[in-house]
Amino acid sequence: MARLAGVSHQTVSRYLRSDATINEALRERIRLAIAQLDYRPNLAARAMRNRKTGRLALLMPSGTAISSLEMFAGATTAAREAGYDVEVVILGDPMESRERRVLELADYGVFEGILALTPLPALSERSTRGSTPIVVCAEYDEQMRSIGELADATTTAEIIEHLAEQGHRRFLHLAGDYAHTSARARRQVYLETIARLGLESHAVVDCDWLPDRARRSILDLPADSGVTAVIAANDLLATGAIRGAQERGWRVPGDLSVTGWDNNPLGAAMMPSLTSVAVDHERLGRRAVGRLLAVLRGEAEPDDGGLITRVVWRESTAPPAARTRTP
Repeated sequence: MARLAGVSHQTVSRYLRSDATINEALRERIRLAIAQLDYRPNLAARAMRNRKTGRLALLMPSGTAISSLEMFAGATTAAREAGYDVEVVILGDPMESRERRVLELADYGVFEGILALTPLPALSERSTRGSTPIVVCAEYDEQMRSIGELADATTTAEIIEHLAEQGHRRFLHLAGDYAHTSARARRQVYLETIARLGLESHAVVDCDWLPDRARRSILDLPADSGVTAVIAANDLLATGAIRGAQERGWRVPGDLSVTGWDNNPLGAAMMPSLTSVAVDHERLGRRAVGRLLAVLRGEAEPDDGGLITRVVWRESTAPPAARTRTP
């Protein structure tokens, strides 16, 4: 390549390292030579020389979750802005063998850094294998269920506080599947907030993410329950609750306010549109990559510890109606 471009090997090497001191005329000659030869850099050889490959590994458990696609988008954007490409590696191995596979990835020398979005119990939150840093930001368990910040239910308290300010005093919680950390956390924050504010909880109904159970829970409410607000663990359960209220002839939000979680796009198109909690998965992905980049650069971890959730207030919530609703 150097001979074809009419430059020294050192100049080609500087070009491949994006050395800004090379003048534009030489850059153009080297670009043309690369195109003519269809040259592709040998990443493994480059890694052996200087440990620089421009590649990061993002480790995920096997399974599917829409949120993981959004997290990946945020992670890849942050990496590319820093000059890195990201490759996703799915850890489908049993938990006891995952750490061994991760260490093997580090030993390959192809990745400058490794970011795990699932727990690696045998490794600390920040580890190093040779010269390859490994950062663990556990947001999904081994079955791709939300944990860590993704399961943070703090925003449930904000919802209840606002509804209490509007005059609601008696609540119902429609809980998800307790195999999910997020469902357990939302139930816990619900109960703690009700107690802290001196409000009343009619019940916690276990719905296992099934909207028909949420619907049935509203149909089964005694006419004199006094419930004016329903806190559903996700938008599917909230939709079931609204369906149950409508079947009873209750107005939402006039007779019953309903909130969800996840900010499903369909919620904004419903009548009434659904108050929900939006989760900024892309921000979380960017934040995780930022932690890895800080380790690679020897810098302090960036300070971005704010909540990744926010309430989106819509038409399904309002102050409780003064008049008595029908049974």
